[in-house]
Amino acid sequence: MSENTINLEIGGRTLSIEIGRMGRQADGSAFIRYGDTIMFISATSKKEVKEPKPFLPLIVDYRENTYAAGKFPGGFFKREGKPSEREVLVSRMIDRPIRPLFPEGYFNDTQIVALLLSADMQNEPDTLGIIGASSALLFSDIPFTTPLGAVKIGYLNNEYIINPTVTQLEESLLNMVVVGNDQGIIMIETGAKEVEEEIIAQAVVVAEKEIKKIIDAQAELYAKLKIPKREFTPPQLDETRYQEIEKQILSELQEAVQVKGKKAQEERIKQILERLLEEIPPEEEDKIQETKEIFFQIEKKLVRRLILEEKKRVDGRSLTDIRPISIEVGLLPRTHGSALFTRGETQCLATVTLGTFEDVQRLDGLSEGEAKRFMLHYNFPPFSVGEVSFLRAPGRREIGHGALAEKAILPSIPSEEDFPYTIRIVSDILESNGSSSMATVCGGVLALMDAGVPLSMIVAGIAIGLVKEDDRYALLTDIAGLEDHFGDMDLKIAGTEKGVTAIQMDLKIPGISPEIFREGLFQAKEARHQVLEKMLSVLPHPRPDISPYAPRIITLFINPEKVPDVIGPSGKHIKKILAATNAKIDIEETGKITIAAENMESAEKARQMIREITVEAEVGKVYTGKVVRIEDYGAFVEILPNIVGLLHVSEIAHRRIRSARDVFKIGDTVKVKVLSIGEDHKIKLSKKVLESPSYRPYDRGRGHSRRDYSKSRPSKKWF
Repeated sequence: MSENTINLEIGGRTLSIEIGRMGRQADGSAFIRYGDTIMFISATSKKEVKEPKPFLPLIVDYRENTYAAGKFPGGFFKREGKPSEREVLVSRMIDRPIRPLFPEGYFNDTQIVALLLSADMQNEPDTLGIIGASSALLFSDIPFTTPLGAVKIGYLNNEYIINPTVTQLEESLLNMVVVGNDQGIIMIETGAKEVEEEIIAQAVVVAEKEIKKIIDAQAELYAKLKIPKREFTPPQLDETRYQEIEKQILSELQEAVQVKGKKAQEERIKQILERLLEEIPPEEEDKIQETKEIFFQIEKKLVRRLILEEKKRVDGRSLTDIRPISIEVGLLPRTHGSALFTRGETQCLATVTLGTFEDVQRLDGLSEGEAKRFMLHYNFPPFSVGEVSFLRAPGRREIGHGALAEKAILPSIPSEEDFPYTIRIVSDILESNGSSSMATVCGGVLALMDAGVPLSMIVAGIAIGLVKEDDRYALLTDIAGLEDHFGDMDLKIAGTEKGVTAIQMDLKIPGISPEIFREGLFQAKEARHQVLEKMLSVLPHPRPDISPYAPRIITLFINPEKVPDVIGPSGKHIKKILAATNAKIDIEETGKITIAAENMESAEKARQMIREITVEAEVGKVYTGKVVRIEDYGAFVEILPNIVGLLHVSEIAHRRIRSARDVFKIGDTVKVKVLSIGEDHKIKLSKKVLESPSYRPYDRGRGHSRRDYSKSRPSKKWF
């Protein structure tokens, strides 16, 4: 084992981290393995700032190479293209916990590249990417000195599972990623099936113990290797100038930040800043940038002081108040479902489209045959925040917010057996001033109810903020605007009256304790119940019927052996049904048939045509059939479409029949009863069991006719 290697036992498997084995031209690298899932992560940062920026230009790229699972890429070119949504989401998951741990004022271009090299399809790579990024940064000369640990927590059979496998996650009530450092928890990402808050709070405590092992191992190796860090001095503000500006604007700025309405507030704040900048000659760029930074710091300090010391929020609410909510459903007549959800100055227009089995999303990922029948797409147009820019394809933020809302609503979606529709929600954010993703959850659920989707639970979402300085802190319900901008936490929680379905927590500070997280969890529960009450007051239940403009879908099950009969030779039968009904039909080998049509009449017609082909004979049942073939030993009678049974000559009548040809001709109709159906599916029929046993002659045929012997034979006399 190399002296640059860490080996740990986590969740019953070995976690191995090897430093500097590959990619040695990067500033730092890590080769990380868990089971047979292997990742390579590199960290590279420019030595100088390209141009002044008031933020860290961090790029995180995660890529899943298809060779990792022994597969070829899909598509014509047979090579990986633009990142998939999953790759974007994992990239964001790596980015979010490491970004706040860079030193303040470090604005050098920095990039993390994470490559999945081997995938065992049981141990997921997301937490490995976070641990690998931490190691690559820590064991480089980049001024990043806080090691991270990350684990996944499952909850199955009332027990917590550390790093559950993909198979275990299918049954687990909880799928939680927890990331922490030596100062506490820094990020949480959770999908859950209506799990109680106390179970989630305890899961964080369980995760923290495993995270500490990973952190300590990195710290121990770091101390041993003594890797030097590049020199970096954070920029310092001119304290004298800071005090001068603060004295000049503080009173006016305090009034400005408390102006009602986002646009009016922004305009007042902008006017104050512009007056400050007017005093500085345009050529003094450095002084202009410094003034802007001082103004930002004064504004931030002011907003935080109001919250911590005066328990006052800039919009006048108490710490636990929710902004006014208004709801309108069914406002778009031709969509299958719609809702307009407005909370304060955040507004979501959600629409639902119901589709057929042909509309599922096929996923070209590492797993075979993946498909999604429920999807949520989130759009954030520039006008929602009063800006002007081109409308482009969804960015990482849109993909991330949409995935969070989709994860929150997913547990409420009925099974395909109960509701055989493909479902798509589109959330268009028309106005934004805080927590548009949670507005999407509320609007999306209302649109589903308006569409008549029989949800198994009703979900709502709320965001909790945090302002923390030393031991003082305040948790804020339903954060907006400046509180989000200047606060320390964005904790989004979605769930039902009974429990949680999704959580996303991000911090701007190095970490918080599990106790603060727990408090925020239960504060969100109270707020969520209020939002749910408001939603249910507008639409108490999903509508009883789906939109008349939605397709009609019928599911039926037939004997799997009858599937070829439905299809017919060269597809003859199925083509006939499609032409007659204009329906869409999906046939599975198991005998499940799904019919989709524009209206119920067409769907029912298709079902009836399939039933006629697939109906089976029943023992003891009487049928009127047609003679389709005759042999001496019996007649073959078609009692149902494509179902023929044998009427043996002995079962034609109560008298002896020499040949069935003497009784029937092809095309005759005859009433028969099914006597038995053999294992070889041969059907035995009887005609005589339906008739009286009295002797009856046949009018035609070449059989013996009855003779009257009374006239040709002398009568016997008894003496």
